[in-house]
Amino acid sequence: MARASYKGRTLAESDAVQVVEGNLYFPPNSVDRSAFSESDLETSCPWKGVASYLNLVVDDGELYDVNWYYPDPKSGASHIKDYLAFYPQVTVES
Repeated sequence: MARASYKGRTLAESDAVQVVEGNLYFPPNSVDRSAFSESDLETSCPWKGVASYLNLVVDDGELYDVNWYYPDPKSGASHIKDYLAFYPQVTVES
């Protein structure tokens, strides 16, 4: 079972994560989306496509762009459509 957390708060938990380039991608239904707000940031990967980002809502504000996902990935990355990966501010354990 893989788990993503921030200061003890579970953000995602699943035994169906996908590993891509060393990052664990959590299925969309395993993520507590109420903990996040949308970000305006987008980046591009040559083989995965355009990534969207989320901010983590915390007691004293937001941590910006702490995770990313591919809402419309290229065909080679279709298996991670809408799956979320986290930056190191969030603890990810598998």
